[in-house]
Amino acid sequence: MRTVAVVLAGGTGVRLGGNTPKQLQLLAGRTLLEHSVAAFDAAPGIDEIVVVMPTELIAEAKRILDASYRKVSHIIAGGADRPGSTRQAIDLLSRDISDHADADCNVLFHDAARPLVDQRIIADCVAGLAGSQALGVVVPTADTIVEVTDGVMTSLPPRESLGRCQTPQGFRLSVIRRAHELAAADPDAGAFKPTDDCGIVLRYLPEIGVRVVRGSERNLKITYPADLQIAETLVAEAAPETS
Repeated sequence: MRTVAVVLAGGTGVRLGGNTPKQLQLLAGRTLLEHSVAAFDAAPGIDEIVVVMPTELIAEAKRILDASYRKVSHIIAGGADRPGSTRQAIDLLSRDISDHADADCNVLFHDAARPLVDQRIIADCVAGLAGSQALGVVVPTADTIVEVTDGVMTSLPPRESLGRCQTPQGFRLSVIRRAHELAAADPDAGAFKPTDDCGIVLRYLPEIGVRVVRGSERNLKITYPADLQIAETLVAEAAPETS
């Protein structure tokens, strides 16, 4: 089955600071967007890449990506928020599916703000979708996590049962499309603020088991200036030495 990677770069990244949108800020001489796209372009299991950008940055994204990354098929405008950007990609892929022999496809949603995703994670996600309809990349938490209400601790869930979500998150297209359709039709959806697509599937299609794929501490999310500095160090450490 065909596997499409969707690189979500539709936000503004105001917490990172500066005048340059986060997805276009540089890491080791390349934009965060390029790092993410390049990882999927190099992955043997990925057939196609769709990039989601703010409308005003589409032309710049095409300038950066078109000549270098052969798997990029579409660069489209995002929605008002992350779920909206995901839905834009789902709608595009649902229209495109009629052009292919398969009646469905697998899709990996990845945040451009995670520029150091590695080939092992991508390959594990692609392989996982051979036997699952939904999966998410997770790393165990090293910290004790507490629930807090009005400034008071209310519970301490067992740490061994907790993890931190990363991306990619992978789904059969028909599954994630149905989950978003149910979310859109839910009269109480306003009280539910999903931060990722696994959360939407867990809420609206609880019968679909969401498989866990092991993540990596290197697959960090760039949110604040210090995160970019850490990523620069990680890239430098991984670079081959030259004599």
